Amino acid sequence: MDLSEKEITDFINKFRNKVFRTCLGFVQNADDANDLTQDVFLSVFESLGSFRNEAQLSTWVYRIAVNKSLNHLRKKRTRNIYQNLETLFSKEDGYETHQYTHNPLIEQENRQEVSKMLKYALEKLSENQRIAFTLSKYDDLTNSEIAGIMGISVAAVESLMHRAKMNLQKSLQSLRY
Repeated sequence: MDLSEKEITDFINKFRNKVFRTCLGFVQNADDANDLTQDVFLSVFESLGSFRNEAQLSTWVYRIAVNKSLNHLRKKRTRNIYQNLETLFSKEDGYETHQYTHNPLIEQENRQEVSKMLKYALEKLSENQRIAFTLSKYDDLTNSEIAGIMGISVAAVESLMHRAKMNLQKSLQSLRY
C-alpha cells in the first residue's frame, strides 16, 4: 500500500500523541517513549498492507504500541529487582523526604522518588493488569475500547482494573513502610 507523504504525515499527526502516551505509560521514560513511538510508526507503515480491517485502525495501532512497549520492558528486565529497591532506599537521611518544605530541589527529588515507587509498583502487576491500567489511566480509554484492544470482554477489563488498583495499593503501602 503506497501512501503519499501528506497521508503519512496526517496519519502520524493523528496518532502521535496517543501512541507516545501509551508508550510512556509503560516505560515511564520520555526518551524511551519517543524511541518506541518511532518504532511503532515504522511497524505500522511496514505492515499496513496486512491490516485486515477486522478491528478499528486505532485499535490496531494501540496494540502495536502496547506490544512494542512490553517487548521493551522485557528487554530491560535483566536488571535485578534488588537494585531498584536499593536505589529507592539509598538515602543517608530518609527523613528528609518526609519534611514539609518549599525547596524546589527537594520537591523535585520527592516527585522523582514517588515516580520510581510507582514505576516499581506498576512493574509488579501482571502483564494484563498493567496493560489495562496503562490504557485507562495514561490514555484515558474506556473499558470498551480497552476490551477491543486486548481482545477480552468489558467485564474482564473491569476485573483487571480492580485487581490492578488493589495490587498497586498493596505495593505502594509496602514501599512506604
